[in-house]
Amino acid sequence: MTPASGRTPERGEIWSLTAGPAVRPARRRTQEVLVVQCPELLHERHPSTLVIPLTTDLIEDAEPLRIRIAPGGRLRYAADLMVDQIFALDTARLQQGPLLRLDNSMMTRVEDALREVLGLIS
Repeated sequence: MTPASGRTPERGEIWSLTAGPAVRPARRRTQEVLVVQCPELLHERHPSTLVIPLTTDLIEDAEPLRIRIAPGGRLRYAADLMVDQIFALDTARLQQGPLLRLDNSMMTRVEDALREVLGLIS
């Protein structure tokens, strides 16, 4: 499935979601997520995408559970990635994007945090 925008998301991009069960409306009207799924599975035949949600409820010094994202691109505010809340969603729910594409150094921090949170560090 492709997103509502018609463009296939890429790993490292932040997108906003359409309303659905994974969106927590009490927190915000819209939900932004970072796409973290491997590129080989980001295509039309695979209907879901692994993402990490963002929040504007910022917590200082919370790595690896949270990683701060500075405003940039079409992301107009600072946000924390909630690394411990990774989930899969229907790719068609990705509404607008990319709002921002994280650079390689930031994606390395995200990948390291995921490994730590999932206990994949040897």
